[in-house]
Amino acid sequence: MAFNFSSVLHSHRIFFAAFAVAALAFGSHSHADQWSQFRGDHASGIAETSHPARWSETENVAWVHPMRGEGWSCPVVWNDRIFLTEAVPSEPDANSNTNDDARSRGQDPSQKTYQWQVVCVDSKSGDELWRKTAREGQPALERHSSNTYATETPVTDGKHVYAYFGMMGVYCFDMDGELVWQRDLGQHAMRAGWGTSSSPALLNDKLFLQVDNEEQSFLVALDTATGEELWRVDRDEPSQYSSPIIWKNSLREELIVGGSNYRSYDPETGDLLWQLNMQKGRSSATPLAVGDRLYAGTEYRNRGGEDDGGGFLFAITPGGQGQLGTTEDPSSDEFIAWKNAESGIQMASPVLCKDHLYLLERRSGVVHCINADTGEMVYEKRIPRARAFWSSPWVMGEEVFCIDTNGTTFILAGGPDFEVVAKNEIDELTWSTPAIADGALYFRTASKLYCIRD
Repeated sequence: MAFNFSSVLHSHRIFFAAFAVAALAFGSHSHADQWSQFRGDHASGIAETSHPARWSETENVAWVHPMRGEGWSCPVVWNDRIFLTEAVPSEPDANSNTNDDARSRGQDPSQKTYQWQVVCVDSKSGDELWRKTAREGQPALERHSSNTYATETPVTDGKHVYAYFGMMGVYCFDMDGELVWQRDLGQHAMRAGWGTSSSPALLNDKLFLQVDNEEQSFLVALDTATGEELWRVDRDEPSQYSSPIIWKNSLREELIVGGSNYRSYDPETGDLLWQLNMQKGRSSATPLAVGDRLYAGTEYRNRGGEDDGGGFLFAITPGGQGQLGTTEDPSSDEFIAWKNAESGIQMASPVLCKDHLYLLERRSGVVHCINADTGEMVYEKRIPRARAFWSSPWVMGEEVFCIDTNGTTFILAGGPDFEVVAKNEIDELTWSTPAIADGALYFRTASKLYCIRD
């Protein structure tokens, strides 16, 4: 299949006008030189600054920073600083990659000693400014061979960087790498020893952590200055892997948390605002909020002929209270714009481009395109030569960028017509979702951090 590179380069000439409109839609407080959390300041995966349309392991590469340990956490950016987390083996195996399947070589990762580290890198040069060890020792729980012990993405407010390492605790550093506070939230078993992945969310002076597990799930708000627990609510949920987000709609601010029941909480108090029965399934993808629409879904699970339910994607409007979508109360449907029973939502979080939602299947290389206004499936296509998708896509202008596990980025035209307009290749194992800030793309693979910049 031939890719029309000239068309994609032409389309990027009009991106600045598109970004100006998008910035107005998302709020005047947004900054193009920041990418403060998983999927950006608004957790939407929308780039607010343009990066090069073409790259490879050598083309448009400003610098490459080597990774010392394992981690699928995403880079976050504040001004000229990039923050990353890593789990670095205290005695690394020189003959193996830290993100390979250790068990296949007879090694149990949970029996190794790690240093859980927060790393600060200069965004202009790629030089390491500081590296701090938050914790050292053996892990508190097992992990899946494809997971890491540094999968949760940190978050920053420009004063501090907050690094959450699942059951290994949460740590707050200032911008110069001094430890401000740390907190142990307990060790709780996860489903089948798969490990953790839920990243923290931030609003004003509160840090929110979703700790869903097999023993006692809960949602907690910590004071960003001290780490003091401000409120905690128990959750009737098994292990989940999606991340909470803040939904700033026209009526209020809501803390949205995934699960077999999607729930909305008051960020100030932890009071439950509404909940929606997702008909089981697993919450791996993080919800998407754009203006007055919230898109939330769970992955359909059917293993060994046992139907675990799920697979629904809902579009929700603001103002809901209590239980949404119940047959006993027809008025509860008022806040559900639509639902799609075969959305294809799996591990990667959805994005919105040109009034259409894009969802990537995990193993098959298939993309689903859904009309964001009606919920209608517009197309379901396999991207030629694409491998599995674990990282989440992002949007720049009128195009959708999708990275497969081989490090190949497929660029799709936004809108109702399926078209692969280009692809860029970095031949390395990639599960992390890039950060975009100040005209650059920060692309993390299993062993390196690339700065893609003109």
